[in-house]
Amino acid sequence: MKIAVRMDDITPDMNWENFRFFQKLFEEVGITPLLGIVPDNRDENLHKEEAHEDFYEVMKDLQKQGWVLSMHGCHHIYSTKKGGIFPLNNFSEFAGVSYIEQKKMLEEGKRKLAENGIVTDIFMAPAHSYDKNTLRALKELGFTKITDGFGKKPYTYKGLSFYPISFQLSRSLKQKKGYTTMVLHANTITEKDKERYIKIFREHGKDMISYAEYLNVKAVRQSIIGRWKEYWMAKIKFLLVNMKG
Repeated sequence: MKIAVRMDDITPDMNWENFRFFQKLFEEVGITPLLGIVPDNRDENLHKEEAHEDFYEVMKDLQKQGWVLSMHGCHHIYSTKKGGIFPLNNFSEFAGVSYIEQKKMLEEGKRKLAENGIVTDIFMAPAHSYDKNTLRALKELGFTKITDGFGKKPYTYKGLSFYPISFQLSRSLKQKKGYTTMVLHANTITEKDKERYIKIFREHGKDMISYAEYLNVKAVRQSIIGRWKEYWMAKIKFLLVNMKG
């Protein structure tokens, strides 16, 4: 299985040491990831150090090197207890919010990124949670791609292209066919986590691809059966994670 990489929670005040740790791993295996940039971070949990004033210059420089940029929500504040149509979690910045309010937030996020020189048509939902109003607003605002869902190849739904994430990374690393995404949260990794990721990248680097290559894989239309399967896979994973936790 070919594995692309995405990094969530990219902000000026993130844990830069951990970010650079992953950057080094990417360089070792010769790939570039997708970054989820929060346009206007108001989530104190993402505040790890003083904001770097050159943040957007760094992001644009990485983009020139082949890194792909996406919009990761707007404020990264969870205002509802809804999982939406991909219920990996039971909280959301968007799912359960009115269409009008969602569109306002998405417009705001898009504008803030553009003011800093970043234009993208890729959306990354905080907590992986969104609903049909989110998709409607995204499409109307010119977004064409979403990094989420389950499956072994990109698919289309409601006029948008979805690029699935891994249901279980250990299983994805063993599979031979298909494509998926490894999700990384640099802010929260421990030293033990770093050792595990070093091992994963060195053992499976040959199976990893740049996110730009993933975007070139042709998306297929998702069936009704596929839609229901994805929903229940997300629901089951949510239950299993909570039972384990």
